[in-house]
Amino acid sequence: MVFGGDVGGGMTSGGADPLRLPPDDLVLPFAVNALDVRGRVAHLGPVVDGVLSRHGYPEPVARLLGEAMVLTVLLGSALKFEGRFITQIQSDGPVSLLVVDFRSPDRVRAYARFDAAAIAALAEAGTVAFTDLVGKGQLALTIDPGGHMRRYQGVVALEGASLEEVAHAYFAQSEQIPTTVRLAVAEVLERREGEGPRHSWRAGGVLVQFLPESEDRVRHRDLDPGDAPQTMTTPEAEPDDAWVEALARVGTLDDVELIDPEIAPPRLLLRLFHQRDVRVFEPLPVAEICSCSCSRERVEGIVRQFDAEERHDMVEDGEIVVTCEFCSSTYRFDPSDFETDS
Repeated sequence: MVFGGDVGGGMTSGGADPLRLPPDDLVLPFAVNALDVRGRVAHLGPVVDGVLSRHGYPEPVARLLGEAMVLTVLLGSALKFEGRFITQIQSDGPVSLLVVDFRSPDRVRAYARFDAAAIAALAEAGTVAFTDLVGKGQLALTIDPGGHMRRYQGVVALEGASLEEVAHAYFAQSEQIPTTVRLAVAEVLERREGEGPRHSWRAGGVLVQFLPESEDRVRHRDLDPGDAPQTMTTPEAEPDDAWVEALARVGTLDDVELIDPEIAPPRLLLRLFHQRDVRVFEPLPVAEICSCSCSRERVEGIVRQFDAEERHDMVEDGEIVVTCEFCSSTYRFDPSDFETDS
């Protein structure tokens, strides 16, 4: 295993011992030249626990949001500029909205909007699969370079049994790069001497892409035959042997390996590619966005943008109450404060 510099730049030797890296809240880029694959491993501890615990999400919602956080961190950490990578799920299911906002190089925040009664009913019935939570909808992945630069967004339908499957559909449709991803989230019970048991959340994931130097080795599906008879099928290209091997190796991962704090990312990669000289690069730390951009003045300005009838509909128990989805801060306004805007 070689410890080097950034994937996008020249390789540099030396640096910290990769086997002594902190086990949590980091992304470790890697490459396996023998298989022409590159990827990233993510381990999230306090970062994901802070978001999920603060909001007190029901367990099924917390797991889904945790998976989305891992996926976003794996993708957003690849940005080579200061911008944002945003994952958004919109659906007609009990989890109607889910947003993860990654700000390069290392900050993330997230929230989910859900129907508590519907989630409780699903939990009682024992049907809390991905499809039960989201129903029909779409996954949107957005790259926002900021400034006056144009956003890029890819959208895919929520068709699949898991967020992993939806992500694979996105890569096949939008990226045209052979890609596989594994995501895992777990609630763990920690026991510390002199303290009571504490529940916390952990999450982890791996993203691997097949990036051979020769484009001829990326054997894409043939183009759709268009007006050909419906009985005609579109042939699938034979996958490259190196990519088949990479998929097989990633397929041996189980959820425990991805979230276990005792299995740091370098050790995980050694287990996965120990016979293939995996090269790891400078680790990328991940932290929660601590300072939310919301404020009483900003929220008040947003409320003033609504007309009088809409503001009247916002009143509950004599107040207009606005809660920031990201930081859970609550702002209360007297409706009379906006009468001059009517």
